[in-house]
Order: sequence, then C-alpha cells, then structure tokens
Amino acid sequence: MATHLQIGILGNFNRAFHSHWATEAALYHSASQLGFTVEPRWVPTESLDGAETEGRLEGFAGLWGSPGSPYASFTGMLRGIEFARRRDLPFLGTCGGFQYALIEFTRNVLGIADADTAENDSGSKNIVITPAACALPGAVPGRPKMSGVDAVYPVAGTLVDQLCGTRELRGEYFCNFETNAKFVPHWEAGGLRIAARRPQGEMRAFDLPDKRFFLATLFQPQLSSSVQHPHPIIEGVLRACTNPK
Repeated sequence: MATHLQIGILGNFNRAFHSHWATEAALYHSASQLGFTVEPRWVPTESLDGAETEGRLEGFAGLWGSPGSPYASFTGMLRGIEFARRRDLPFLGTCGGFQYALIEFTRNVLGIADADTAENDSGSKNIVITPAACALPGAVPGRPKMSGVDAVYPVAGTLVDQLCGTRELRGEYFCNFETNAKFVPHWEAGGLRIAARRPQGEMRAFDLPDKRFFLATLFQPQLSSSVQHPHPIIEGVLRACTNPK
C-alpha cells in the first residue's frame, strides 16, 4: 500500500496565482516519483487566528508556507509556522513562506516582538524583510523586481546542499522583498543556518538544523518542478514527512 501524506498549505489560495497551482503540482510530481500519494489541503490564514490552531493542523504530515503575501491574516500565518517549528513538523516555506518564517523566528525565538516586513508598512523599528535592492537580470518591467531566474549556491552541510548538491542551482523568483542583512548575525546566534546564497552573497535560504526538516527558500522550487524532473527540495520534505521523530 502506497504511503499517503496529507500536506497542509498555509496561505490563501488564489486561482489567479500561477505559484499556487505550481505548489500543488510540485507535490504531485514528487509524490509520484517517490511512490507516495499526496493530498494537498490549503489552510486559510484567517482560520488560524483563534483558539483552534492546533486542532486545524494536527492531522497533517507536514506544512508548506506558500507564496502570496500579504496574507489575509498576518497572525494566522505566523501561528501556522510556529506550530510546525515547535512541534518539529516537517516544514517548507517558499517566497512569502520564507519571509514569514524569518519573522516568526525573530519574534518567537529571538524575542523581538515587533519584527515585521516592510510590505506591511507597520512602522516597526525591526524590519527584517526589506524591499529588494536590485532587479534580477532580465526582469520584465511591471513585474516584481525579483522576477525571473538567478543563480543560487547551496551552503555546504545544509539541507539544500544535502538535497541538491553544492552545484549552482537555478532559482526562480516572483517577489519584491528580501532579507535585511543586518539581522543575519542575530539569526545565526539563535540557531538558524543560512542554507543558500546568491552569487553576491545575499541569503536565499535557511534551515533549522535542530529540527527534523525545517527549510525556507526565497526562491520558489515549485516553479522549477516538472513531472519528468521533480524538485529535490520538495522530494526532501515529503521524505521527511514519512520519518518518525
């Protein structure tokens, strides 16, 4: 009997977002390659605002923090990510999921209660996610600054390295925001590990090495996945979902 995995996708599904369709498709690509069956289920962020957060998430084998910020509920998105981190539930965050995983870590591990993204225009003194400084080569006018493909280099010994090797990766983006480099020393002191960088050195992925599988990428591996070539990062999180703690 094939392994069956129910994966919760944290976010607000929008049928107009190609990345949302790609997220589901990439799960099917990898599950098929691994001989699993998979059931993606979207978990609206506002459904995690109240006291029932744990009950809504306990049945999932793993969670995926989807692209699509700003989310309907800032608090709900952070609670979903916190649930995965505290419960040691396999977690993958991509694009907005990467950004909010950093906000959650900064707030709840480092204790910086007002950590935020510039996208929210909250007036916080601790903006950990800032507007992208430079457009990617070949970015199309009218689209996000970081739209298109850029080289990504895995950091040796990290999850991205283990799954993809140390060779240059093709990272696909659709985003206007990136990390505030001033917070990197604080994140690393708190146990976060940079897992991939772009050629100029900017952080493009991180993992939490004390967890079963907790990985977040600013690029979207689901956009590079296909039936013929499932993305190894997505295969990796599905494998982790089958491994007991």
